[in-house]
Amino acid sequence: MNPRRLRQDKSDGCVRLSGVTVRYGRQAALDAVSGEFPRGSLTAVVGANGAGKSTLLGAIAGSVRLSAGSIGRAAPSRLAYLPQLAVIDCEFPLTVRELIALGGWPEFGAFRAPGPDIANRVAAAAEQAGLSDRLEHFIAELSRGELQRALFARLMLQDASLILLDEPFAAVDAQTETVLIDQVMRWHHEGRTVIAVLHDLELVRARFPLTLVLARRCVAWGPTDAVLPAMGA
Repeated sequence: MNPRRLRQDKSDGCVRLSGVTVRYGRQAALDAVSGEFPRGSLTAVVGANGAGKSTLLGAIAGSVRLSAGSIGRAAPSRLAYLPQLAVIDCEFPLTVRELIALGGWPEFGAFRAPGPDIANRVAAAAEQAGLSDRLEHFIAELSRGELQRALFARLMLQDASLILLDEPFAAVDAQTETVLIDQVMRWHHEGRTVIAVLHDLELVRARFPLTLVLARRCVAWGPTDAVLPAMGA
């Protein structure tokens, strides 16, 4: 699948956090987190369960309301967000082809059928994800790894400058993990900003140049080799 040319605005895909705070009642899920994800960066977000990692991605995506602080993104930045698989309704009667095509939703909307360009891009994304022979299957028929591949293919169609991934490799088979990691590396090499919540610190150390360590607050943020010791890793 040939990548589209990204906008060359240096701010496109950049995310700036200023005192980002999220509270659920009296409980702080995030507390005064500040920093910047530069345009084109590849960053792992790590920390213990309950550290606020998923909340941070939701806040950046706009699905989690801030209690205080602000999140700045360039106006033209196009965002793609992949939540954890647990929030996906796998019983919805949708084929793999239809699921992937939803990545092009802004281009055709609710009242038009996807055009030939979308169909060609769906086929190309499915091939890259190793799903060409599964396009007419319902998503309920897919394994966990196949579903995650399909969701990645949907992200490809979104052609976003900012990509948020919440535990994208959790509980998938080794072959699928390789396919998905390779796609993340392609996005990075294309100059897209990728932020991923991860638990596998060996993978973080091997493939992610930058890391943010969260414990509701920012514990450490910077080059991975310098930051992981803050977790005792």
